[in-house]
Amino acid sequence: MVQFIQAQNVGIAYLEERFGLQLAEDEAFFTEWFVNLPEITDLEKQNLDRVKLHFFRLIKRPPLSEETVKLVVLSPLLNLAGFYDEPFYLRGDQSIEISAEDEGEVIRGRIDILVIQEQLWLLVIESQRGSFSLLEAVPQALVYMLANPSQDKPTFGLVTNGSDFIFLKLTKENQPKYDLSDQFTLLKRESELDQVLSVLKNLTQILS
Repeated sequence: MVQFIQAQNVGIAYLEERFGLQLAEDEAFFTEWFVNLPEITDLEKQNLDRVKLHFFRLIKRPPLSEETVKLVVLSPLLNLAGFYDEPFYLRGDQSIEISAEDEGEVIRGRIDILVIQEQLWLLVIESQRGSFSLLEAVPQALVYMLANPSQDKPTFGLVTNGSDFIFLKLTKENQPKYDLSDQFTLLKRESELDQVLSVLKNLTQILS
């Protein structure tokens, strides 16, 4: 009988035990987020400044839903990176529920999943009052990436709550291995959105 596992109930330890998943120790495993990245143009920087401005206007009236994050932050980034152009195709997958307890109050949120070409998985986490770390979405991203039938190509992921971003890479040859990028944020005075866009542009070139 096939056993269906709920992604939101899965942690890294389970994936290590069930699938033999390992964290890559070689720095050369995931260089796509920091080596030979494309330059960001002045026009792109202006667009990113507007994304940051729009984000800060929105957080004045919380909560910031994952739908708003997709519209205001993620969509402009994907557009600038070229993921709305040929040969790419973006599809929505599903949403999963998450919850946390804060001073006796249960806070509910969601993680929304988008997929590009079955090679880039985008997870948008709804974060209310800082209750959910991006790390909440990393095991979920790895579940969907592991389920990809392709064995010979690496798959990539991005988890974001609108203000912070972490990229992932997974390979499945011989033994599944994964690694994470540094965490980027637009909350710094010198926003790191340009670095996020540069990584996305690099993935555009790799996946095309």
